[in-house]
Amino acid sequence: MRRREFVLSAGAAVSAVSALSASLGAALAQESPEAQPEAAAEPAEEAAPRPFGFEDVAAMARDLAANPYEYRDAELVGSFGNLTYDQYRGIRFRRDRDPWAGSRDFALDLLPPGAIFHEPVDIALVDEGVVIPVRFDPHMFDFDPVQFPDGVDYETLGNMGWSGFRLRAPLNRPDVMDEIAVFQGASYFRAVARGTLYGLSARGLAIGTGSAEGEEFPLFRGFWIHKPGSQDRSVLVHALLDSRSVSGAFEFRITPGAETVFDTRVSLFPRQDMRNAGIAPLTSMYWFGPTDRSRVDDYRPAVHDSDGLQMLTGSEQRLWRVLSGHSTLQVSAFMDNDPLGFGLAQRARDFESYKDAEARYEKRPSAWIAPQDEWGKGTVTLIEIPVENEFNDNIVSFWQPADTLAKGNRYDFNYILTFAAEVPDSAPISRVLETMSGQAINNPNGRTYIVDFDLGLFGSDDPVPQLRASAGRIGHSYLLRLPEQGRMRLAFEYLPEGAKLADLSAVLNGPNGPLSETWIARWTRE
Repeated sequence: MRRREFVLSAGAAVSAVSALSASLGAALAQESPEAQPEAAAEPAEEAAPRPFGFEDVAAMARDLAANPYEYRDAELVGSFGNLTYDQYRGIRFRRDRDPWAGSRDFALDLLPPGAIFHEPVDIALVDEGVVIPVRFDPHMFDFDPVQFPDGVDYETLGNMGWSGFRLRAPLNRPDVMDEIAVFQGASYFRAVARGTLYGLSARGLAIGTGSAEGEEFPLFRGFWIHKPGSQDRSVLVHALLDSRSVSGAFEFRITPGAETVFDTRVSLFPRQDMRNAGIAPLTSMYWFGPTDRSRVDDYRPAVHDSDGLQMLTGSEQRLWRVLSGHSTLQVSAFMDNDPLGFGLAQRARDFESYKDAEARYEKRPSAWIAPQDEWGKGTVTLIEIPVENEFNDNIVSFWQPADTLAKGNRYDFNYILTFAAEVPDSAPISRVLETMSGQAINNPNGRTYIVDFDLGLFGSDDPVPQLRASAGRIGHSYLLRLPEQGRMRLAFEYLPEGAKLADLSAVLNGPNGPLSETWIARWTRE
């Protein structure tokens, strides 16, 4: 049964602006001595409506949250019905239909429905503050004749809605409009920086990820894409999010480059009390790497889009939680107060780490969340889901507030999301370069761990390693300098002693405190 659509088109968009515009005044003509007894009033000058902006979307989200949730689904018919993966890829946006055609700085692709993308997304352009809705039009696409040998029956195709959009800019070469970001599917979006390829994704909001009740996937149901001016180096996008539990307004100011930056503003309006909201979620893929290579029969030494969760706590402690493949769902929560940053990173940056000439995992970007206001108490949460291949995202990280997001209130979050090869944290501290693990040579019940730190920041005196295990115990450990490789190697044995799960940590200390970030790993009995 189809639900009633909430139309984010001319009526809804324009009325939102008009409702918030200044009231019209009336000017009366002054009478002169020769005027007639009843002088006619001159027409009042209409006040120009203020430009469409974030608070207009927030007002829509607040109104949505005050009413029961209504799921929207499109009936995909004709050439858009029952598409295979190859057929969907055979539908391409026509470059001559680009609303920003002629711009040397940015280009815009509108994306078709089909395959897994069946929830309609409303799109409007904003030009100098004025909202211009864009109605779905199948004539804006080319259809690959190999995939559509019988052609396309345009008469059967109604307004099925868009599925998202893609932004382009001259990222790597001045004469090529590279993809820089794509918003498509639920509240997912991806981006690349100069010299990187698509990898991990961000999301508007995560709800119930990893919970026994199951995950709820909010949807971006409408976008307002502002046309950049000739001097602009950023694209401004507003979005309306909706789901069973919450509605929300989003603002993204997207600046591409060596670091592609999303200056992000969020307002959430819960429909019900929420104890499981994930703010600024990131989603990635980890199948295997040097810590768990033995469980996979594959020619490559590693397969992942990210190899660790990097954190900068409110007390300025730097943490590196290496990712691992597990046979059971793993949830890790790192308590904090007003975090300074967290993100999923890809640190292994050479081809030899993966030896995959097609996927090029060494070119996948890292993503970093930097809160711009106080987020209070909560946890940076990491979810690791078991997988048997590289085709499904299984890693999720987000900030989970300690306090319940209460029904009827407004909650604001501001943060900067950066996609880049390296996380934007240049603090002078030694970082983990690689983690390796294998069965202990002299103890079949033990595990050997090798953690290589960057050697460059250590002086002539060796640091003092501090190791801990939440269960079991740490066995023999030692430090070894590898100057030719630029590494300080920490090696140790872990002895479970009957434990089924343990969190391990290590940090290299000097006379005045930590000289390295804190390495963290989770061991589980398979």
